[in-house]
Amino acid sequence: MQYRTGVLLVLVAAVLWSLMGLMIRQIVEAGTWAVLFWRSAGMVPVLLIVIRLRKGPGVLAKVIAVGWPGVIGGLGLVLAFAGAIFAIQATTVANAVFLFSAAPFLTAILGWVLLREPVRMATWGAIALAGIGMFVMVREGLAAGALAGNVAALLSALGFAIFTIALRWGKLAEMMPAVVLGGVFSMLTAGIVSMVQAETLMVPLHDIAIAMGMGAVILAIGMALYTLGSRIIPAAELTLLSMVEVMLAPVWVWLLLGETASAGTFAGGAILLAAVAFNAMSGARRKPLATPVT
Repeated sequence: MQYRTGVLLVLVAAVLWSLMGLMIRQIVEAGTWAVLFWRSAGMVPVLLIVIRLRKGPGVLAKVIAVGWPGVIGGLGLVLAFAGAIFAIQATTVANAVFLFSAAPFLTAILGWVLLREPVRMATWGAIALAGIGMFVMVREGLAAGALAGNVAALLSALGFAIFTIALRWGKLAEMMPAVVLGGVFSMLTAGIVSMVQAETLMVPLHDIAIAMGMGAVILAIGMALYTLGSRIIPAAELTLLSMVEVMLAPVWVWLLLGETASAGTFAGGAILLAAVAFNAMSGARRKPLATPVT
């Protein structure tokens, strides 16, 4: 694969993922757990097909082979997926996706604490800058009555960080089997919570179709494209390319639904994205043999 092909695949994945907020806005009645269940139901079969096409027979064996790191990573994805859905339903898309971008910094902190991975001074500086941006956004959310949505977005970022750390801990080069486990665990969790809360998963067919479409196309195909492209693109550049998702998500809902966010949200989001970009660009200048840090 050529480098520019890898860049194109990652960009297409980022554009697909940026449509998530717009699609969730089209859901009429389904709550967080129903959306989580049906979105995962759409995602899992497609990922299994992709794994079969890429790796050959024995798909279930490959999923089971990820072991405890895959299980922990899959459980992290339950938090990530559920938190993201609730955040987008509870606050503006801009607010949610800006806070999602804190995931690399949470990953760096967890890696430092749990795996004893060294963290560069530039990354600590970026984390401090990101903290300022998150404070501005959470304070704005508190004033607007959207604190729960902001907290859910940060928990979603934490879930993605747990997923990443679990893969590093297990030295798993292939992420898709762990994502399959995340989808299965998400369905089980959504079913159990819905039963405990006496909620139904049998929401209108319109909502089911949108949720399953998100899982099958936006999540699963996006993940497949990202995985293929990431094999040839350095991690720092992947971080920068993935910012396309964060920048486009608020644009779609503004253009098509007229949804806007406050000045505080964009100010805090700009600070947070500047921290992400600074960390990625400083990482790109490291020597090739340096210890990788997100």
